[in-house]
Amino acid sequence: MSVQFLKPAGLCLLILAIGASFSTQAHAHGGLALAEDMCRLTVGPYNMHFTGYQPDNTRNKEFCEDIPATGRTVVVLDYMDDALRPLSTEVRVIRDTGSEQDIQAVTVLHLPPKVYPAGTVNFEYNFDKPGKYIGLVTVGGTPEHISRFPFSVGEGKMWMPPSYFIIAFVGAAIVVVIIFITMRGRRNTSDSTVS
Repeated sequence: MSVQFLKPAGLCLLILAIGASFSTQAHAHGGLALAEDMCRLTVGPYNMHFTGYQPDNTRNKEFCEDIPATGRTVVVLDYMDDALRPLSTEVRVIRDTGSEQDIQAVTVLHLPPKVYPAGTVNFEYNFDKPGKYIGLVTVGGTPEHISRFPFSVGEGKMWMPPSYFIIAFVGAAIVVVIIFITMRGRRNTSDSTVS
């Protein structure tokens, strides 16, 4: 079927189908990814729901990857897989210096390995300096699984999922092209009717 013969209802369905195909994509940032409007941390075969807050700066607004400002930060990791509950989980945040030879020297936060039977790990840390950091979440067991995700703190921009910008841009471009083709098809039809 030629696009120029699409009626408004068909045009809307085409736009919705194209938008839906883009909406399932995830933006990866190390072990973190935005999927289905949820920030997912992948640790080997397991998944955790990652939520970050800065109650003093952005109140209840969540972030997923980069931390928008320095200050008190609360992070909550909720297990999405019940298989994680009997396994120990260790959390470490380090400054990204390019070298991890002396991991203790670059560690800013460390939660030793512990079993969290309720399925939630939460911690609070006051990031007093902006910069680059790396989060490490290690899940015990055989084999041991480590998720590593780089992030920045206080780089002056609020986190917005880049995939939304891409979807909006592609969607707008598709609408413009479809309108152009439809208008051109109507003009060609009216020109051939006049001839």
